[in-house]
Amino acid sequence: LMPKYKFLTEEWVAEAKAIRERHAGEASPPAHTMKMNQIITDVPFGDGTVHSHIDSTGGEMKMDLGHLDDPELTVTLDYETAKAILVDGNPQAGMQAFMAGKIKVEGDMTKLMALQSGVVDPAALKVAEEIKAITE
Repeated sequence: LMPKYKFLTEEWVAEAKAIRERHAGEASPPAHTMKMNQIITDVPFGDGTVHSHIDSTGGEMKMDLGHLDDPELTVTLDYETAKAILVDGNPQAGMQAFMAGKIKVEGDMTKLMALQSGVVDPAALKVAEEIKAITE
């Protein structure tokens, strides 16, 4: 049985990165590239806020803690919504939260819309399933 980690803890981020690295080169490059900072609020550990980023400009989706210096957009959302989108793979949760005003976007909104419309690569789906399996 795989150990489980709380979403967005340093251990979870390290394990998710290791999963992505194990599958490096298997997925097609993202159809749309972006550099996005995330501010995740209502986090049930630490000081209640996590700063992270997603960068796909190098041809693969990379997620890590901390912020990029030159993001194309910054998204602020709560922990449960972030988990629903990033771990459960539920874009509807993201859309509903956005419509309800729970997601704030600064910067290039078209990058976020493009991400929503992307076709899911089977290898990317496998990575997502493994990440979901390590998340409590």
